[in-house]
Amino acid sequence: MATHDPLAAEGPARRTPGEVLIEVDHLYAGYDGTAILDDVSFNIRAGEVFGILGGSGGGKSTILKHMIGLVPPVSGHVRFAGEDIVGADGEELERLRRRFGVMYQSGALFGSMTLLENVRLPIEVYSGLPGDAMNLIARMKLALVGLDAFTGHLPSEISGGMQKRAGIARAMALDPSILFLDEPSSGLDPITSATLDATVRRLAESLGVTFVIVTHDLPSVFASIDRVVLLDKKARGIIAEGDPRELRDSSPDPRVRAFFRREPEKAAA
Repeated sequence: MATHDPLAAEGPARRTPGEVLIEVDHLYAGYDGTAILDDVSFNIRAGEVFGILGGSGGGKSTILKHMIGLVPPVSGHVRFAGEDIVGADGEELERLRRRFGVMYQSGALFGSMTLLENVRLPIEVYSGLPGDAMNLIARMKLALVGLDAFTGHLPSEISGGMQKRAGIARAMALDPSILFLDEPSSGLDPITSATLDATVRRLAESLGVTFVIVTHDLPSVFASIDRVVLLDKKARGIIAEGDPRELRDSSPDPRVRAFFRREPEKAAA
């Protein structure tokens, strides 16, 4: 019995590592006639941990909302294994969304539900599995993020870092090939953040999941991310793309070096 969109597990969304899985194509985004992103294009490869970086107001959250189909762009396309989420609606949009999981900045767990119940919820919605099977899957997902001993805990009874890991477990509930994480290390201390970084790397390497991470936390970027795009508010788009360590050390663009080296913006003369 299928528990989710079969394309998410064995169809074109499961591609050979290194193949293009996500295409953002000439995306234009804005509100009330003001452009935030102007003609943005980039690709994300299967199996990589990909970062979307930039300063405040640079469009990181905007591009995430467009990529997961929450907000339609003014123009452009976002394709998952060749299928465009832009313009999709109803059952087609729901089918495409089942290809990926999302962990929002807060973790977005339901406070009145245990961790097991939180992770089990999407399985209940999208599968016809019996209760024991749903519980088993939910326990397996929590075990993947090191929370198998906390299945009966409420979110308020665990730490912020554990809540983030539980959010990742719930995002993995339907075995998506892509996970979007929105500012996963926000509000975490350095040690807890490092634990979360290690969890992401382990899941990417052991399960072959493609991660797309929106963040501005540079230690996490250097520890866990393979490749990035750097958005700039003034440019209304991408000013750099590549390995973040190489961009930090050898980018010819002073804006890029300043971002990765955390240099303060120079005041105008």
